[in-house]
Amino acid sequence: MSYTALKKMRERNAGLFGPEAGPAQPERHYDTVDHGLKAMALRFLHSACRGLGFDAGIEKQERESGVYQGRSLRPAQIPYDMQKDIDRLCLERELEKFIDSGVAEDAYTVYYCYLEMFFGHYGKSKKMVELLSEFEANGSSLLMKHRDHYSHSVYVFALGLAVYESNEAFRNAFRRFYGFGDDPKREDDDFAAACSFLEYWGLTSLFHDIGYPFELPFEQVLSYFEVEGKGRGRGSLYLSYRDVESLTGLSEEARAHFKKLCGRDFAGTEELFAFGVSERLGKAYGFSEEYILGQIHDKPRDPAGFGYFMDHAYFSAARLYREIERSVGTCGINEMHLDALTAILLHNSLFKFGISFYKDDEKRRQPLAMEDHPLAFLLMLCDELQCWDRTAYGRNSRTELHPMAADFDFSGGAVHAVYYYDREEQEKIDAFRLRYRRWEDGGEQGRAPRLKAYSDMAEKEQRFVSDIKKIVDTENIPLTVVPGTKDADRKSKHTYLSASNFLHLYDFAVALNARYSYQGGEKDVEAETLEKAFEELSLEYQLSNINQAKSFSKYLDAIGCFYTDRPVDYEMISAFSRAQTFAFAPMEHERWVREHISMGWIKGDLYERAELPEELLGRYGDEKTARKAVREQLRMHELAMDGSPSSAEIAAHFEALPEEEKRKDYEPFNSMLKLIKKFDGLRIYELTLGSCHDS
Repeated sequence: MSYTALKKMRERNAGLFGPEAGPAQPERHYDTVDHGLKAMALRFLHSACRGLGFDAGIEKQERESGVYQGRSLRPAQIPYDMQKDIDRLCLERELEKFIDSGVAEDAYTVYYCYLEMFFGHYGKSKKMVELLSEFEANGSSLLMKHRDHYSHSVYVFALGLAVYESNEAFRNAFRRFYGFGDDPKREDDDFAAACSFLEYWGLTSLFHDIGYPFELPFEQVLSYFEVEGKGRGRGSLYLSYRDVESLTGLSEEARAHFKKLCGRDFAGTEELFAFGVSERLGKAYGFSEEYILGQIHDKPRDPAGFGYFMDHAYFSAARLYREIERSVGTCGINEMHLDALTAILLHNSLFKFGISFYKDDEKRRQPLAMEDHPLAFLLMLCDELQCWDRTAYGRNSRTELHPMAADFDFSGGAVHAVYYYDREEQEKIDAFRLRYRRWEDGGEQGRAPRLKAYSDMAEKEQRFVSDIKKIVDTENIPLTVVPGTKDADRKSKHTYLSASNFLHLYDFAVALNARYSYQGGEKDVEAETLEKAFEELSLEYQLSNINQAKSFSKYLDAIGCFYTDRPVDYEMISAFSRAQTFAFAPMEHERWVREHISMGWIKGDLYERAELPEELLGRYGDEKTARKAVREQLRMHELAMDGSPSSAEIAAHFEALPEEEKRKDYEPFNSMLKLIKKFDGLRIYELTLGSCHDS
């Protein structure tokens, strides 16, 4: 059993209410023959991370007091460990949705899960996550070359989980490095190592590019000159940063903590990172701490010394340090946090050009071994592999040929990748192949023809793979790459006309959660009140609101309307008509049903009709509150459906509902409309005059 706290609750409920009691064990039968990216990443979350977040001390308190400390729809409804099992199931489900779609909105919920599970509160760190997407979407079109780093980072996260699950050599290297051991008989060590890996790999991979808002302005200035055909170099106008110490300085409390942790006093994070890098790699690569500190120190201040490039990795590490400090507290920062930060610092250019010199035939040093710095090794490997399905923002990037999809096979501890290019671009590919053959037939004089990134995978030099092998040691992770073509499936992205930004999505969900509570009183409620109510929900219920918010563009599309935060010349909708709400209420019901099935809820009304033990009635004070808690403990709902119903079956299920239940799916939407207008700046418009006013 992978979800042991859910199993324990089911056994307790069976003793109280009989064999029909839940919760169901959320078994996912990932085919053992399937060694693809989704199967391996989800298998890791489902099976390897047993006991994630469990707390034996809290479990003992619950047992002795009879009071649960876990949150569901309300606080204290379920055991703490059961909440942690459900949180992990949330992450598993959201990652599955992202791998299937690749869209930024689904990447958002993976970030949301991680921050809630490991940082404790998404709201504290939402700007760190959302600003990267906002900068890229709004500022990157001014650049010559730039592609998405938001969804990219979640793909990198998934790749790392798949490598850990499939590659025994890496698992053993990670466990030995951090003292978990690699004895296959010690199953608890396996679970503890996997849970630790998930936390610190998530920190490393998901946030390795959050420093791009510092690099993008630098690139925008250079692009102004490059558009006229001038290359960057001496004579270029460029930006550099001053007063960096405001970002990198350490408090007296932090200095005391790191002196105790590392045996050294550090004035700022630059010195701390230099210590961490030299401790891990200095001896193997023959550099001093003073040398690497100079490299780090000059990154933001002297870009001319680095080929007129700004290193976002420097700012990613410095910015993330602040978030970690705010989340876990200064004294909660440990060795693995420091390794995650130095892995991020190394991944872009510091290791490649300042340590290994991988493009210099004379100075080149050995590629990074997984045993020397597992997190840095995995980040550089997965960062290079993740080059598919990335939105192109830059002017040149939008016209270049990049892979749109990829299939992976991780069997046998190897990585075999097929990168697919749009078959509509076959003419470009054929022209490249013809030029390449002519170059070969002509004695390979001059530079080989290029068609980035296709040529790096298709030419005999295998530049894509050979570069990776110069960066990281792939002896224990054999790597092969093959290019292919297929038809683009653009409908899988489910793109609709409605558009805003991620600064709105969280607020949109907060308003959705409040739509039942403030009908008629929207003008009097404060935003802080709405957010506080939202934060009291468990991760599962918060995600339900967020996923409903993500679905709203689909609902509006069905009635010929859309939302935006920008002024447009269309008629604004101030209230939904009855016909409109009737149109999207069945769609919302289908989303709700499928969500509950995926989260392991079962159909039934046992929580309404069973005789409750005196113990439960005493714990919750009154019968109504007790029955609501029992519903969460059983994970049973009378409106849920079992199995795999079709859309037609769910529609029929909706039509059979009592009118009172149907109203819950459509009545509060006008209240929500007023709330998002007040707090979120969104407006809803009809696409064609008269198309949305049927009554």
